[in-house]
Amino acid sequence: MKVMTVFGTRPEAIKMAPLVKKLNETEGIESVLCVTAQHREMLDQVLELFQLTPDYDLNIMKQNQTISQITSNVLVGLEEVLKKEKPDVVLVHGDTTTTFAAALASFYQQIKVGHVEAGLRTYDKYSPYPEEMNRVLTGHIADFHFSPTEKNRMNLLKEGVIDDNIYITGNTVIDALFQVVDKPYEFEDETLKKIDFESKRVITVTCHRRENLGENMEHIFGAIRKIAEEFQDVEIVYPMHMNPKVRETANKILNNMERVHLIDPLQYQPFENLMAKSYFIITDSGGIQEEAPSLGKPVLVVRKETERPEAVEAGTVKLAGVEMETIYNLSKELLTNQEAYNAMAHAVNPYGDGHACERIVDILKKKL
Repeated sequence: MKVMTVFGTRPEAIKMAPLVKKLNETEGIESVLCVTAQHREMLDQVLELFQLTPDYDLNIMKQNQTISQITSNVLVGLEEVLKKEKPDVVLVHGDTTTTFAAALASFYQQIKVGHVEAGLRTYDKYSPYPEEMNRVLTGHIADFHFSPTEKNRMNLLKEGVIDDNIYITGNTVIDALFQVVDKPYEFEDETLKKIDFESKRVITVTCHRRENLGENMEHIFGAIRKIAEEFQDVEIVYPMHMNPKVRETANKILNNMERVHLIDPLQYQPFENLMAKSYFIITDSGGIQEEAPSLGKPVLVVRKETERPEAVEAGTVKLAGVEMETIYNLSKELLTNQEAYNAMAHAVNPYGDGHACERIVDILKKKL
C-alpha cells in the first residue's frame, strides 16, 4: 500500500509529522512525503525537528502570493507527482489552501483522499477565511474522514457524509505535543532566558488571524496592555507573527512596556515549552486550543467564534471575543480567582490521548 502525505505550512507539518513517522515505521506501507512549502522557512524548521526529508518539494512560496496563486501552483505542481507515484491514498490535513488544492488534485487523478482533522466548522464561510471553505470543500472530496471528536463527526453527518467513512481518532497535535515538551527545557532565546518562570505568572499571547487585523487587534492588545499595567507579577510574552500589519499594531500599543516581551516567532519546540511554563494563554490560533489543555493551561480565545466548541464545553477554553473589556475581565478573573483558574486548568482535554496517528494507520491498513 502506498500512502502519500501532502502539507505545506507549519501547523500542518506539526500535526502531520508524527503521522508520517508512524507511516514510515509501519510494515507493509510505502510512505511518500510531498511538501508544497506554502510557508517555506517555518515549514523547514518543523521538518528538521522531526527529522523528516520530503520525497517531493514543490517550493511554491513567493513573496505576497495570493490565495489563487497558491491554489493553482499546488494543483499544477502535484499533477505530475501524483501521475508518477500513483498512491492508493493521499492524506491532507485541516484547512489550508494546500489542503484543499491537494485534495482537488488527487480527485482529478481519481485517487482516494484521507482528511485528517475532518469536520471542524464555524458555519461562517468568511471566518476563518479562507480556512472554513477550504475544509468544507476538502470534506466533500475526501473518502476517509479522520475526525478528532464526536462533534466533528456530527458536523459531517449533517452535510451528508456517510457514517461508515468517518473515524473518531483524536487529534494528531496531541501526539506531536507529547514528543517535544520537556520539563527541564532550556530556552535559547535571550529574552526567555531572563524570565523567572517560577515566581512570575507568564501569559503567552499569539494573535495573527486576518479577521482580527485592524480594530479587533487594537482591542486585543489594549486589553493585554491593561493587564500588564495592573498586575506587577505578570510577564507577557508575545512571539509576533511576521505579518507587517500585525507587528505595526503590536509595536504601536505594546512596545517598550515593562514586563511585555515582543519577540520573534519561536520554532515549534520552544513555543510548546513556553506554553508549558505559562500561567495561561491568550490566542486566536486554532491548534493552541487543542494543545494547551493537555498541558493544564487555561486558554482565552480572542475570536468571535471557534470551530472547536468541544474545548469550550469541556471548560478548558473560554471564548473571549474581540472587545477590550471582555478580554481584560476574563484575564483578570484568571489572575484573581483561583477557583476559576483551577476549573479551567484541571478540565479534561477533549482532543485526545496522543494515539491518534496509531489509530489512523490502523484504519488505513484495514480499509485499503
